[in-house]
Amino acid sequence: MALKNSLDDIDLKILDIITQNARIPFKDVAKEVGISRAAVHQRVNRMIELEVIIGSGYHINPNKVDYKTCSYIGIFLEKGGLFSEVVEKLKLIPEIVECHYTTGQYAIFIKVYAKDNEHLKSILSFQIQKISGISSTETFISLEQTFRRTIPVHN
Repeated sequence: MALKNSLDDIDLKILDIITQNARIPFKDVAKEVGISRAAVHQRVNRMIELEVIIGSGYHINPNKVDYKTCSYIGIFLEKGGLFSEVVEKLKLIPEIVECHYTTGQYAIFIKVYAKDNEHLKSILSFQIQKISGISSTETFISLEQTFRRTIPVHN
């Protein structure tokens, strides 16, 4: 992978540290890596520009804000060529937090958070299944998220 070759061991160590604790001060990262705080800042900015690091912010625990039902929905399209149009309409539904173009039986696979099963039913019936180009859906409710992590970046 060409991009990984543009990252050196110091970059990978910085990534490993900040993915474990996104709030760690750069001075602490600098101390652990053995470079200056300014160098950490420059390297992080460079990795943002290279899109190695994407997004920033806090992860919200859906259960703590009354979104109790997590589901995954496989979407079948009437025609594959409708993908872009359907995705633009799916983007308008705020409860959809992930959308993937996939191989296999589904053209699109989405992750949805709903307040409860009734709310999920409403999202499915009155929003997702009303989108022109969607022929059918298959829904899987997650009973529990057992862990979540980012990809490993160390060798």
